Amino acid sequence: MSKKEKHEIVWQDRKHHLWFPLGFSKYFVENGRLYIDSGFLSSREDECLLYRILDISMKRNLLQRIFGTGTIELNTKDRSTPIIRLENISHPLETKRLLSNLIEEDRRDKRVEGKDMYGASNHYDSVEHDIDDCDCDCHNL
Repeated sequence: MSKKEKHEIVWQDRKHHLWFPLGFSKYFVENGRLYIDSGFLSSREDECLLYRILDISMKRNLLQRIFGTGTIELNTKDRSTPIIRLENISHPLETKRLLSNLIEEDRRDKRVEGKDMYGASNHYDSVEHDIDDCDCDCHNL
């Protein structure tokens, strides 16, 4: 894979108001990462590695269904952004499917398996988990 292909933007959108892409939040996937660029006067850019995304859900209220938008919520293993919301994006179902495929592809490429994601929820931290004081079977896996 050449450097040009490696840094190609695979998907991009921005927050919509009704069906107009007028929001100051921009979303894009590039080089195995999801970027969220938000703000007008002051801006912020968040980044999450695709393989760290654990779960994807899509929500659409009546207005979003009428105007062809929706919100995708991503639960991640990332401490700084455990929940990422891609708000009011166009073609949300297609985007959800694309992201799901990209996440699986990235996990395959990095050889990240399901057992590597065990304990990845925000409720479990292997550093703080003391095996000697544990009543669960998690250390026997």
